[in-house]
Amino acid sequence: MGRIRICSLGAIVLGVFMVIGALGESHTHDQDASDDEVIQKPVYKSPTVSGFAYLAEHFDDRERFRTAWVQSLAKKEEIDEDIAKYDGIWAVEEPTRSVQESDLGLVLKSKARHAAIASLLNKPFKFEDKPLVVQYEVNFQEGQECGGAYLKLLTQEESSLDLSKFHDKTPYTIMFGPDKCGTDHKLHFIFQHKNPVNGTIEEKHSKKPKERLEDYFKDKAPHLFTLIVKPDNSFQVKVDGKIVNDGSLLDDFTPPVNPPLEIEDPNDIQPEDWDDREKIPDPTAVKPEDWDEDAPAHIVDEDDVVPEDWLESEPPTIPNPDSVKPEDWDVEMDGEWEPPEIPNPKCEGVSGCGVYKQKMKKNPRYKGKWLPPLINNPNYKGKWKPRLIHNPEYFNDQQPFKMMPIGAVGFELWSMSPDILFDNIIITDDEDVAKQWADDTFEIRRRKIAQEGSGLWRQIANFTVENPWIWAVYIASVGLPLLLVIYCCCFASKDSSDDEKDPLAPNDETKYSTPGGSVNPEDEVPHLARPEEPLNDNTENEEETDEIIASEKDDEGGSGDGPRRRKPNKE
Repeated sequence: MGRIRICSLGAIVLGVFMVIGALGESHTHDQDASDDEVIQKPVYKSPTVSGFAYLAEHFDDRERFRTAWVQSLAKKEEIDEDIAKYDGIWAVEEPTRSVQESDLGLVLKSKARHAAIASLLNKPFKFEDKPLVVQYEVNFQEGQECGGAYLKLLTQEESSLDLSKFHDKTPYTIMFGPDKCGTDHKLHFIFQHKNPVNGTIEEKHSKKPKERLEDYFKDKAPHLFTLIVKPDNSFQVKVDGKIVNDGSLLDDFTPPVNPPLEIEDPNDIQPEDWDDREKIPDPTAVKPEDWDEDAPAHIVDEDDVVPEDWLESEPPTIPNPDSVKPEDWDVEMDGEWEPPEIPNPKCEGVSGCGVYKQKMKKNPRYKGKWLPPLINNPNYKGKWKPRLIHNPEYFNDQQPFKMMPIGAVGFELWSMSPDILFDNIIITDDEDVAKQWADDTFEIRRRKIAQEGSGLWRQIANFTVENPWIWAVYIASVGLPLLLVIYCCCFASKDSSDDEKDPLAPNDETKYSTPGGSVNPEDEVPHLARPEEPLNDNTENEEETDEIIASEKDDEGGSGDGPRRRKPNKE
């Protein structure tokens, strides 16, 4: 029966391997065909904007890219000359895992280099009465070890619009996108706020998203990042269409947009007679006469005695008798040579060797240095703080949405991982336009990736539809084990029982009584028959039957162990 199970399992496994092998062969054939342009990927169509956009870039047109995007030739300030250049390599190419023919993206190829590239908007975006919608795709094709993939919306001013000089100090209005180093995963939304009182610029950082961000950096799949800033000062940050952060420009940024109305007076000084001690030593307390400050914390335990097996005459260590002075030992340079010490073998199995020292115990008379107890300070005035004065820098900006206008968009990055892909950037003032753009680009790609990676069973199903001959493999894989089971049930069990039957066992239908027992007349056992006695003598059979020690005694209390036995024939 065990052999049948093994054969059945083997047949099934063989069938599975045949299917997987066929899939692999088909995949190889498809790959070769793809290389020869025999089988084409799904036709890709570059998206078109359904409404107005300040910038809509799909990177599918290499000629347009070369004219619209400018790579920075600047250098970072205050760093070593060797790494100050923006010499990172940019390329327009298909993703490593391409699912659509001619679907290109902007790829940061190099790592451990500064890289910057930017493009002007079709027209400046001004923060007036329409929302700002910024959306783009990022794919960390090799994962991300440390570095950013955020974009900067450059401020519309003269120093920002010379894109060949784009660097880390170039003024920007908003910075948005993912950033990671080590275990710190971020999704930046930073905006520059202009102080309406003195004109200074200060960065405002949004609170951290509540969602976990780790997978976006390591799953090597494209993700869609969306920022929506509305005129009512609310904002939303989405990843793949799901809101991961939202709030108010007034309440959810650090530092806050508006400074406090009052501040501590920087010129206020604590008075000399100000007593801010909440507790003081009790001036009326007196040290007790029996208080001994000089008593040691521990004293020798006089009750500790030397163990009986302690060997005081034996040293704990002895010179190693097997040690030999090195040949290059110089007495003048190295001193008199002495063999190294090893544990005394005589001290093994006893409490110890050498001079015995009694153990120490806590001194019951020890109290330490005496200090008077603490009491409430009757002159306590509380913790001193400078007085509050009106904040001379105070302002109340209730419209932080009205930021500095935007004239260009760019990437200014440094990364320890190569092949970061950016695609389908859109900047608009209409959420529906951005959503339609995502539906025509990101959503189509995501569905195709999901179809390709839907698992082995879907591949087997698709392969079966394309290759009907594989049904023969399925039938063989299932039919062969079924035939083996039928054979086992109908034939193998009968053959097995015949093989296991004792040829000398009694036959209920036909048997001969012999001194050795009953045998089948067809079996040739001549040495068991007595020739002088007829084998068909019923009388002799009856007498011998009376002499059989049967197991009937078992019913009367016998042990019932062992087979039935016949007494020897007296004759």
